[in-house]
Amino acid sequence: KELKEKNQLLEKQLEDCSKERAAKKKEQQRFTMGNFLGGGSSSGGGNTTASHRYEETGTTVTDGPASAGTVHQVLMFPDKAMPCKYGKTCRRGANCQFSHENTSLKKFLDFLSRAKKSVDVCVFTITCNEIAEALLKLHQQNIKVRIISDDDQSHSQGSDIHRMARAGIPVRLDNSPTHMHHKFAVVDGRYLINGSFNWTRSAVLGNRENIVITDMFELRQPFIVEFEKMWREYQNNQLRQQ
Repeated sequence: KELKEKNQLLEKQLEDCSKERAAKKKEQQRFTMGNFLGGGSSSGGGNTTASHRYEETGTTVTDGPASAGTVHQVLMFPDKAMPCKYGKTCRRGANCQFSHENTSLKKFLDFLSRAKKSVDVCVFTITCNEIAEALLKLHQQNIKVRIISDDDQSHSQGSDIHRMARAGIPVRLDNSPTHMHHKFAVVDGRYLINGSFNWTRSAVLGNRENIVITDMFELRQPFIVEFEKMWREYQNNQLRQQ
Protein backbone atom coordinates (compact mmCIF):
# COMPACT_ATOMS: atom_id res chain seq x y z
CA LYS A 1 0.00 0.00 0.00
CA GLU A 2 2.82 2.37 0.88
CA LEU A 3 4.53 1.64 -2.46
CA LYS A 4 1.28 2.28 -4.31
CA GLU A 5 0.86 5.65 -2.60
CA LYS A 6 4.44 6.59 -3.48
CA ASN A 7 3.83 5.67 -7.12
CA GLN A 8 0.63 7.73 -7.18
CA LEU A 9 2.47 10.69 -5.65
CA LEU A 10 5.26 10.34 -8.20
CA GLU A 11 2.77 10.19 -11.08
CA LYS A 12 1.04 13.33 -9.81
CA GLN A 13 4.37 15.17 -9.52
CA LEU A 14 5.28 14.13 -13.07
CA GLU A 15 1.87 15.30 -14.32
CA ASP A 16 2.22 18.66 -12.54
CA CYS A 17 5.73 19.07 -13.95
CA SER A 18 4.48 18.30 -17.46
CA LYS A 19 1.66 20.85 -17.12
CA GLU A 20 4.10 23.47 -15.86
CA ARG A 21 6.45 22.88 -18.80
CA ALA A 22 3.52 23.11 -21.23
CA ALA A 23 2.36 26.38 -19.65
CA LYS A 24 5.86 27.85 -19.85
CA LYS A 25 6.19 26.78 -23.48
CA LYS A 26 2.83 28.36 -24.33
CA GLU A 27 3.82 31.60 -22.62
CA GLN A 28 7.13 31.64 -24.48
CA GLN A 29 5.33 31.17 -27.79
CA ARG A 30 2.90 33.93 -26.90
CA PHE A 31 5.78 36.30 -26.15
CA THR A 32 8.04 35.49 -29.09
CA MET A 33 5.38 35.10 -31.76
CA GLY A 34 2.64 37.27 -30.32
CA ASN A 35 1.62 40.82 -30.99
CA PHE A 36 4.54 43.14 -30.27
CA LEU A 37 2.37 46.03 -31.47
CA GLY A 38 -0.31 45.64 -28.84
CA GLY A 39 -3.12 44.42 -31.12
CA GLY A 40 -4.22 41.11 -32.58
CA SER A 41 -4.18 37.79 -30.82
CA SER A 42 -1.91 34.85 -30.20
CA SER A 43 -2.15 31.13 -29.61
CA GLY A 44 0.25 28.42 -28.56
CA GLY A 45 -0.09 26.62 -31.87
CA GLY A 46 1.93 29.21 -33.78
CA ASN A 47 -1.08 30.68 -35.63
CA THR A 48 -0.40 34.23 -34.47
CA THR A 49 -2.16 37.14 -36.14
CA ALA A 50 -1.37 40.79 -35.48
CA SER A 51 -3.00 43.89 -36.87
CA HIS A 52 -2.36 47.41 -35.65
CA ARG A 53 -2.79 50.90 -37.05
CA TYR A 54 -0.64 53.83 -35.99
CA GLU A 55 -3.13 56.70 -36.04
CA GLU A 56 -0.51 59.45 -36.16
CA THR A 57 1.32 58.13 -39.21
CA GLY A 58 -1.44 56.14 -40.88
CA THR A 59 0.74 53.03 -41.02
CA THR A 60 -1.12 49.74 -40.88
CA VAL A 61 0.70 46.49 -40.22
CA THR A 62 -1.21 43.24 -40.62
CA ASP A 63 0.25 39.79 -40.35
CA GLY A 64 -0.92 36.28 -41.02
CA PRO A 65 0.38 33.22 -39.16
CA ALA A 66 3.75 33.80 -37.51
CA SER A 67 6.41 31.66 -39.13
CA ALA A 68 10.07 31.43 -39.94
CA GLY A 69 9.43 33.65 -42.96
CA THR A 70 10.22 33.06 -46.61
CA VAL A 71 12.83 35.75 -47.35
CA HIS A 72 16.31 35.46 -45.84
CA GLN A 73 19.32 37.05 -47.49
CA VAL A 74 22.76 38.04 -46.24
CA LEU A 75 24.86 40.64 -48.08
CA MET A 76 28.55 41.11 -47.34
CA PHE A 77 30.71 44.13 -48.12
CA PRO A 78 32.98 45.58 -49.41
CA ASP A 79 32.18 45.47 -53.13
CA LYS A 80 34.98 45.77 -55.69
CA ALA A 81 33.29 48.69 -57.45
CA MET A 82 30.12 50.73 -57.53
CA PRO A 83 27.42 49.37 -59.88
CA CYS A 84 27.25 50.77 -63.40
CA LYS A 85 24.06 52.79 -63.73
CA TYR A 86 23.78 51.83 -67.41
CA GLY A 87 23.80 48.11 -66.67
CA LYS A 88 23.58 45.92 -69.75
CA THR A 89 23.24 48.96 -72.03
CA CYS A 90 26.69 50.27 -71.05
CA ARG A 91 28.82 50.87 -74.16
CA ARG A 92 32.16 51.22 -72.39
CA GLY A 93 32.70 47.49 -72.18
CA ALA A 94 35.99 46.51 -70.54
CA ASN A 95 36.87 50.21 -70.14
CA CYS A 96 34.01 50.78 -67.69
CA GLN A 97 35.31 51.40 -64.19
CA PHE A 98 32.02 50.37 -62.63
CA SER A 99 30.75 46.88 -61.86
CA HIS A 100 28.37 44.98 -64.12
CA GLU A 101 28.14 42.11 -61.63
CA ASN A 102 25.34 41.43 -59.16
CA THR A 103 27.18 43.06 -56.25
CA SER A 104 25.89 43.39 -52.70
CA LEU A 105 24.96 47.03 -53.27
CA LYS A 106 23.11 46.16 -56.49
CA LYS A 107 21.13 43.47 -54.64
CA PHE A 108 20.38 45.98 -51.88
CA LEU A 109 19.21 48.62 -54.38
CA ASP A 110 17.14 46.08 -56.32
CA PHE A 111 15.40 45.07 -53.10
CA LEU A 112 14.64 48.68 -52.18
CA SER A 113 13.27 49.37 -55.66
CA ARG A 114 10.67 46.62 -55.25
CA ALA A 115 8.88 48.50 -52.46
CA LYS A 116 5.14 48.78 -53.18
CA LYS A 117 3.80 50.91 -50.33
CA SER A 118 6.39 52.23 -47.89
CA VAL A 119 10.03 52.39 -46.82
CA ASP A 120 10.89 53.45 -43.27
CA VAL A 121 14.60 54.22 -42.94
CA CYS A 122 16.41 54.61 -39.62
CA VAL A 123 20.14 55.04 -40.24
CA PHE A 124 23.07 56.91 -38.74
CA THR A 125 24.01 58.60 -41.99
CA ILE A 126 23.35 58.54 -45.74
CA THR A 127 26.14 59.71 -48.04
CA CYS A 128 25.91 57.06 -50.76
CA ASN A 129 24.33 58.89 -53.71
CA GLU A 130 23.11 55.66 -55.29
CA ILE A 131 21.04 54.85 -52.20
CA ALA A 132 19.75 58.41 -51.88
CA GLU A 133 18.69 58.40 -55.54
CA ALA A 134 16.86 55.10 -55.05
CA LEU A 135 14.89 56.61 -52.14
CA LEU A 136 14.14 59.77 -54.14
CA LYS A 137 12.88 57.66 -57.04
CA LEU A 138 10.55 55.75 -54.71
CA HIS A 139 9.26 59.06 -53.32
CA GLN A 140 8.58 60.28 -56.86
CA GLN A 141 6.61 57.08 -57.48
CA ASN A 142 4.36 57.95 -54.50
CA ILE A 143 5.90 55.27 -52.30
CA LYS A 144 5.74 56.51 -48.69
CA VAL A 145 9.32 57.14 -47.54
CA ARG A 146 10.19 58.27 -44.01
CA ILE A 147 13.71 58.81 -42.67
CA ILE A 148 15.14 59.05 -39.15
CA SER A 149 18.80 59.99 -38.89
CA ASP A 150 21.46 61.46 -36.62
CA ASP A 151 21.46 65.25 -36.33
CA ASP A 152 25.25 65.61 -36.24
CA GLN A 153 25.77 63.38 -39.26
CA SER A 154 23.15 65.28 -41.26
CA HIS A 155 25.71 68.11 -41.54
CA SER A 156 28.67 65.88 -42.43
CA GLN A 157 30.38 66.21 -45.80
CA GLY A 158 28.44 64.49 -48.56
CA SER A 159 25.30 63.95 -46.50
CA ASP A 160 22.18 63.43 -48.61
CA ILE A 161 19.76 64.03 -45.73
CA HIS A 162 18.95 67.68 -46.48
CA ARG A 163 18.68 66.93 -50.19
CA MET A 164 15.97 64.36 -49.51
CA ALA A 165 14.16 66.69 -47.12
CA ARG A 166 14.11 69.38 -49.82
CA ALA A 167 12.56 66.84 -52.19
CA GLY A 168 9.64 66.43 -49.78
CA ILE A 169 10.64 63.22 -47.96
CA PRO A 170 9.76 63.52 -44.25
CA VAL A 171 13.03 63.47 -42.28
CA ARG A 172 13.32 63.59 -38.50
CA LEU A 173 16.54 63.92 -36.48
CA ASP A 174 17.37 62.91 -32.93
CA ASN A 175 18.63 66.34 -31.77
CA SER A 176 20.57 64.66 -28.97
CA PRO A 177 24.10 64.89 -27.51
CA THR A 178 24.35 61.14 -28.12
CA HIS A 179 24.07 59.42 -31.48
CA MET A 180 21.09 57.87 -33.29
CA HIS A 181 23.21 54.91 -34.35
CA HIS A 182 20.63 52.49 -35.78
CA LYS A 183 21.13 51.09 -39.29
CA PHE A 184 17.87 49.50 -40.36
CA ALA A 185 14.94 49.91 -42.70
CA VAL A 186 11.51 48.31 -43.00
CA VAL A 187 10.02 47.84 -46.47
CA ASP A 188 6.24 47.60 -46.89
CA GLY A 189 5.90 46.79 -43.18
CA ARG A 190 7.04 43.24 -44.00
CA TYR A 191 10.75 43.16 -44.80
CA LEU A 192 13.53 44.09 -42.40
CA ILE A 193 16.91 45.35 -43.64
CA ASN A 194 19.41 45.45 -40.80
CA GLY A 195 23.13 45.13 -40.14
CA SER A 196 26.40 46.96 -39.55
CA PHE A 197 26.22 48.63 -42.97
CA ASN A 198 26.26 52.44 -42.90
CA TRP A 199 24.60 53.85 -46.00
CA THR A 200 27.85 55.40 -47.22
CA ARG A 201 30.19 54.97 -50.17
CA SER A 202 33.07 54.02 -47.85
CA ALA A 203 30.95 51.23 -46.36
CA VAL A 204 30.24 49.92 -49.88
CA LEU A 205 33.83 49.97 -51.13
CA GLY A 206 36.07 49.88 -48.06
CA ASN A 207 34.59 48.51 -44.88
CA ARG A 208 33.82 44.98 -43.77
CA GLU A 209 30.06 45.28 -43.41
CA ASN A 210 26.96 43.12 -43.48
CA ILE A 211 23.24 43.36 -44.19
CA VAL A 212 20.55 40.84 -43.30
CA ILE A 213 17.22 40.98 -45.15
CA THR A 214 14.34 38.95 -43.70
CA ASP A 215 10.56 38.84 -43.49
CA MET A 216 10.62 36.86 -40.24
CA PHE A 217 7.82 38.20 -38.06
CA GLU A 218 9.61 37.82 -34.73
CA LEU A 219 12.60 39.83 -35.97
CA ARG A 220 10.96 42.66 -37.88
CA GLN A 221 8.21 43.57 -35.41
CA PRO A 222 10.51 45.03 -32.71
CA PHE A 223 12.09 47.24 -35.37
CA ILE A 224 8.67 48.47 -36.52
CA VAL A 225 7.81 49.31 -32.93
CA GLU A 226 11.15 51.08 -32.42
CA PHE A 227 10.73 53.15 -35.59
CA GLU A 228 7.23 54.30 -34.67
CA LYS A 229 8.36 55.11 -31.12
CA MET A 230 11.22 57.26 -32.40
CA TRP A 231 9.07 58.86 -35.09
CA ARG A 232 6.73 60.13 -32.39
CA GLU A 233 9.57 61.11 -30.08
CA TYR A 234 11.26 63.22 -32.78
CA GLN A 235 8.09 64.86 -34.12
CA ASN A 236 9.42 68.32 -33.23
CA ASN A 237 12.73 67.68 -34.98
CA GLN A 238 11.54 67.40 -38.56
CA LEU A 239 13.77 68.95 -41.20
CA ARG A 240 12.02 71.70 -43.07
CA GLN A 241 12.06 71.95 -46.85
CA GLN A 242 14.32 74.80 -47.93
